[in-house]
Amino acid sequence: MEQLLRALTRITLVDRPLKEVLGDIVRAAAAAIPGAESTSITLVQQDRAYTAAHHGGAALPAEETQYGRGYGPCMDAARGGVVIRIDDMLTEPRFGDYPQHAADQGVSSSLSVPLPYQGSSIGALNLYSSQPSAFVAPEVSEKALLVAEVLATAVLNADRYARVSEEAQNLRQAMQSRAVIEQAKGILMERFKLTPDRAFDVLTRVSQEGNVKVRELARRVVETGENPGV
Repeated sequence: MEQLLRALTRITLVDRPLKEVLGDIVRAAAAAIPGAESTSITLVQQDRAYTAAHHGGAALPAEETQYGRGYGPCMDAARGGVVIRIDDMLTEPRFGDYPQHAADQGVSSSLSVPLPYQGSSIGALNLYSSQPSAFVAPEVSEKALLVAEVLATAVLNADRYARVSEEAQNLRQAMQSRAVIEQAKGILMERFKLTPDRAFDVLTRVSQEGNVKVRELARRVVETGENPGV
């Protein structure tokens, strides 16, 4: 566990592309969790599941099989918020024909752990092995749960950063639009002796009649100095 903790604490979660962070985490999981020959992260967004990062050759083929069918251990763990362990694909009775397809791709056992968020799940950490019963030891589940918590934190940090960045961009655009509208009003007031309210009425009326955004119309006034209502 100490090796895994050290590896995870060395990974920078902020100010980096999410895919790069997730790639570092799945590699750390593969190196520190016994039996994990291949690791991956399934994320669910608007009921669509996809592999956000993977390490090793078995993860992606196994998961693409699940995505094509719409069910499977990684998808059920991500959507249902439950830990799903398969000890032997050849004797697994759940998930229809998926276990046989996974076995054909060299996967004998797997473990899928949900990524926790406020009582629900946003995805799953998936471990794969070519050996049966590779993930039955209690320490495997403990380490997988720890990695899942770090993964959830990384995803949520990236989501919050994206939202803040979008809000900041929207605010900048709003401020720029307001500034150009005020400039256009000033030109109309000075050149055509209009009151502030009348100048704004001209902009909004012409905007509606011409199906042009007010800020675009205001920009034209600033560039040409013409009265758009004439």
